[in-house]
Amino acid sequence: MSRPVTGTTSTAPSARQVWTRVRGAVLVVALILTGGLALATVRSTDAHGALDPRSADPHGSRAVAELLKTRGVTVTLATTLAEATTATDTDTTLLVTTPDLLTDTQQSTLHTAMKASAARTVLVGAGHASLDTLAPGVTSAPSILVTERAPSCTLPAATRAGSVDLGGERYELSPGTTAETCYRAEGLPTLLLLPGTGSADTVLLGSPDILYNSRLDQLGNASLSLQLLGSRPHLVWYLPSLSDTSATADAPSDGTTGNFLALIPSGWRWATLQLALAALLAALWRGRRLGPLVTERLPVALRASEATEGRARLYRKANARDRAASVLRTATRTRLAPLLGVPVQDAHSPDLLLPALSARLPETTADPRNLLFGPAPADDATLIRLADQLDALEREVRTS
Repeated sequence: MSRPVTGTTSTAPSARQVWTRVRGAVLVVALILTGGLALATVRSTDAHGALDPRSADPHGSRAVAELLKTRGVTVTLATTLAEATTATDTDTTLLVTTPDLLTDTQQSTLHTAMKASAARTVLVGAGHASLDTLAPGVTSAPSILVTERAPSCTLPAATRAGSVDLGGERYELSPGTTAETCYRAEGLPTLLLLPGTGSADTVLLGSPDILYNSRLDQLGNASLSLQLLGSRPHLVWYLPSLSDTSATADAPSDGTTGNFLALIPSGWRWATLQLALAALLAALWRGRRLGPLVTERLPVALRASEATEGRARLYRKANARDRAASVLRTATRTRLAPLLGVPVQDAHSPDLLLPALSARLPETTADPRNLLFGPAPADDATLIRLADQLDALEREVRTS
């Protein structure tokens, strides 16, 4: 008769063992969450984007905004096109920090507002994506590094400021276009002043460096910034944003919002590619290590119990319950066959082994087919029960 099997086994892990196994992962997750929370808390206080008049970061522009306020200039921050155009009037300077970020519809709306008012418009880093609409008659040339440059023009603001840090976008004028050209780089200007109707004009600034907190105190950067932005009593500081609802006017009719990959910085794309390559190499490395099992000649003699325990640990580490159950059943069938009068070569045939077993043990409560030829155990406890039941079945055959 088979022995009764209890609900727990010696291999069931205790609470202490479970904690020992998972405490490393729990600690790593806790550190990541704590670090992320701390970083989010710090960044949520005073951190803003580049050219933001509220930001004290090196690439922020709080310093120039504060200097303008001390000179009596009112600074209004606008993050949507509607706010920027509504606040613009005759006594206003409109600063557009990243005009290339505007959609075609937004550029057309902004250009209409520029022509309707007598304000000054300062476009920072305008390239080929926005020049056709916002500055007709001007085209973009290949950009250049930002460095110290002399005015080389008669524009009063430039001559008073002297040398400044400029570069970035360079501009070319179409035939018939009149403009003041300053701070040339390899023959092409990095600052343009395009006259408009009445007191209106448009300033193209090739790079934003003179507005950064980190560069405002160098050369004539502060002087040029204050003169360009402080010529009117009111400054509208427009920071275009992808969250502006007016940007959806150019969205495709199929509901998509354009090329998503174009919104991802190139650094993230390269990092993702490197991580994918590292994962592929790791998979190949692991695949070469985990080859088939081979018979190896042991350098020393080991006790059978130690070898059995070592193999069992390997099976458990690999979660190879199917392999362990197959080994147990094969060994049991091999030992039972001679006891039942079945040839060893037929020990693994259920049609020959099971009838002989039923004839020897007609009243057994065990299910010989399930024990000797059944499916793989679903968990470790089931595997232990199978081993106990196979041992009991073999002992019952020997004593019958």
